[in-house]
Amino acid sequence: MQEEIKFCTGGGCTAKLGSAVLSRILEKLPKPTDPNLLIGTESSDDAAVYKLNDELAMVQTVDFFPPMVEDPYIFGQIAAANALSDVYAMGGRPITALNLVCFPENWDMNILGKILQGGQKKITEAGASLVGGHSIADSEVKYGLSVTGLINPKKVRANNTAHVGDKLILTKPLGVGLTCAAIRAGENAEDSLDEAIKSMTTLNKYAAEAADEFEIHACTDITGFGFAGHLHEMLRPDLSARIYAESLPKIDKARFFAEEFYLTAAAQRNRNAAEGRIKFIKSDFATEELIFDPQTSGGLLFAIKAEHAQLLEQKLINLGLNSAIVGEIMPQIDVEIIIEGKI
Repeated sequence: MQEEIKFCTGGGCTAKLGSAVLSRILEKLPKPTDPNLLIGTESSDDAAVYKLNDELAMVQTVDFFPPMVEDPYIFGQIAAANALSDVYAMGGRPITALNLVCFPENWDMNILGKILQGGQKKITEAGASLVGGHSIADSEVKYGLSVTGLINPKKVRANNTAHVGDKLILTKPLGVGLTCAAIRAGENAEDSLDEAIKSMTTLNKYAAEAADEFEIHACTDITGFGFAGHLHEMLRPDLSARIYAESLPKIDKARFFAEEFYLTAAAQRNRNAAEGRIKFIKSDFATEELIFDPQTSGGLLFAIKAEHAQLLEQKLINLGLNSAIVGEIMPQIDVEIIIEGKI
């Protein structure tokens, strides 16, 4: 009898397929033509938005993955928080969720119960209702949610609508992938793991709500494609971004884990995908790894009107969120993203 969930290779958002592979496949699919589909697949945004009427639109998303921590209850919380995050990234409010479960038939079903209880905790915290789900027998555990939310179609936070001069604010620390890889390899770093778990189980609800009173021009959440990958998705061809590496929040000891080469295949895929569009100035290897590190249930990245940035940053800090102004949006230059300094 299986007594505990063993860490799966490539758990959490490290299990994502690479962005380069996905883009080649998705570009061959037909594009929707429904005029009420406000946001679909064309901009690699966090969720779809479908207009129901002039005052109401529906937000739809789905996300699931293998476990990245040993505790099934915590894993359930992380997976649910990660799936709910896409609705918050669009500026929406989750209303319903469906469980998605893959589970070995010969395992102790109490483990599955703990996973679902963890997910339920975050669904309830989000103010949404669990309305069903789907399960299949599988050789590995996988869990997540399909989430539906609501939003005013005039208030959608797309990922590719930033303005020149906007400041960039990141609401959670980087380094989750490195930390989980280090723990899996036997590193004694329980404090760092606790910090990573706290970050991964924190709903982006609070950051999204804090931003409601400000002029947010664009937003995305940072997950499996890492900081660089999701920032890339924010930048239209006419835009570039400058990032101040020393300002990026990070998990304690994340630099150390990078220097000790606790690396992931997903980070290497992210590095490969960014080739030719990112430039590091006075940086180092650890900084690069943190920029490419895949995050699970990562923070929101806001592009906000410059004069509001410090006010929102302070509001997020007052909520206990490890947040910071980390860069700015610029007119297009010879490279898409410039990373200055060391994290």
